[in-house]
Amino acid sequence: METALKHPVDEVLPPARLGLLGLQHVLAMYTGCVTVPLVFGAAAGLDTHTVGLLVNADLVVAGLITLLQALGIGTVLGVRLPVVAGATFTAVTPMILIAGQYGVQAVYGSMLAAGLFGVLVAVPFARAVRFFPPVVTGSVITVIGLSLIGVGAGLITGRESAPDYASPPKLALAFGIVLVIVLLGRFARGLVRQLGVLIGLVGGTIAAIFLGMTDFSNVGGAAWLGIAQPFHFGAPHFPLAAVVSMCVVMLVTFTESTASMLAVGEMTGRPVTSRDLARGLAAEGVSGVLGGIMNGFLDTAFGQNVGLVGITKVRSRYVTAVAGGILVLLGLIPKLGEVVAALPGPVVGAAGLVMFATVAALGMGILRAVDFEDTGNLLIIAVTIGVGLLPVVAPKIYHSFPAWAQVIAGSAITSAALTAFVLNLLFHHTRRSSTAE
Repeated sequence: METALKHPVDEVLPPARLGLLGLQHVLAMYTGCVTVPLVFGAAAGLDTHTVGLLVNADLVVAGLITLLQALGIGTVLGVRLPVVAGATFTAVTPMILIAGQYGVQAVYGSMLAAGLFGVLVAVPFARAVRFFPPVVTGSVITVIGLSLIGVGAGLITGRESAPDYASPPKLALAFGIVLVIVLLGRFARGLVRQLGVLIGLVGGTIAAIFLGMTDFSNVGGAAWLGIAQPFHFGAPHFPLAAVVSMCVVMLVTFTESTASMLAVGEMTGRPVTSRDLARGLAAEGVSGVLGGIMNGFLDTAFGQNVGLVGITKVRSRYVTAVAGGILVLLGLIPKLGEVVAALPGPVVGAAGLVMFATVAALGMGILRAVDFEDTGNLLIIAVTIGVGLLPVVAPKIYHSFPAWAQVIAGSAITSAALTAFVLNLLFHHTRRSSTAE
């Protein structure tokens, strides 16, 4: 009788069903999760072994935060909804800039500081969510996707100085993977359709083996079980500009996750209160702390898993708790990290190209809810995208600025977020004109 009164969110399903549904959530988000360390590692010039460590750390942190979101800790952490956490693309460009300017130790120092900042501001942010309406979130998420397309292109072509730069085999492999993903998206159904990017990655890797583009020599020497030591790159550094930039990224991530958590609340029939939201956002702050210590990444609530909840109608948070456990176990297998890290650039770049463009499309979808009639919103969006993409189309535009300013202004995401936030305040939270209602 007690079980019958339980809300579907709190329902514990039979073990076999829990396991299969949890695995499905992992498969739906796995590619997106591991793409972040692959892209960052390649752009930061890290060797394959180190990138493998980042992949494993990424999975462990994502698994722990997913468990935290599903199960919660008291009245402090976790939204207690079927939410799956994974590395956010929002942090990729700022991390690459920080690594280039200050080194990898500054990347993880600023991530650690941003995580603590996130924990501290979770409650006020949840109460001030009105300052981040669709015109802000949609504009910024659109810029995030568009700004990362160049990173995907760089992985496909390779370095300009390399003899095989943008060679026909590389381009053919990349476009072939994109074609596979498109065809699966058009003609496949159910789980196969959801796993289109993963299938494209696997198929592309097999093709790359025959083309002689792969090197799995490090896999054999990797252990079956293990985890990288905390602060693998050394004691963290905390340059002020890097910390500010990552704190802005944390706020952008909060806006992204807020939308996802509210959507899951609606889907499951358990509306998210400001307290629930604050606990969920605080858990994401913890991801920054854990990421900074364990060589991982900032996490966000993954949109594809939100969609999976809507498709399957399975509302139990224990399903995503199982997914979190699976992610932790996967992260404790160094051989797996080495395999993923050894994927050829054109393969990762092709998958990334689709995923980054999908992020941009999601941002455009959010902008559909924006009112464009005499509100100034069109100008807010236009200026945000323009300012955000300046460092993408003209990478050296801020070269005469001090190093700290280059890290902040030179990040498409940071500059877009600050621009959208300030313009929204100017147009909608200062004294209104006489024609406003």
